Amino acid sequence: MTVLHTILTIIFVIDCVALAILVLLQEGKSEGLGALAGGNNSDTYWGQNKARSKEGRMERITRILAALFFILAIVLNLKFFG
Repeated sequence: MTVLHTILTIIFVIDCVALAILVLLQEGKSEGLGALAGGNNSDTYWGQNKARSKEGRMERITRILAALFFILAIVLNLKFFG
């Protein structure tokens, strides 16, 4: 069990670093004053195809890494390893 715990801890640390880097690389979600006037850019070409863009991929990878972070945090804190 010690080897499994070590491997999971290494994966957890890599996940933490990757998650922090991805969050820092992403652009902010605030629309500024345009949001007050009801400015919604989801009708534009960029808004409709955002999932296929670099930002869309980064958001998807961030969600996956965040889920992996929580799963590994729970598994590593179970009493199987202690």
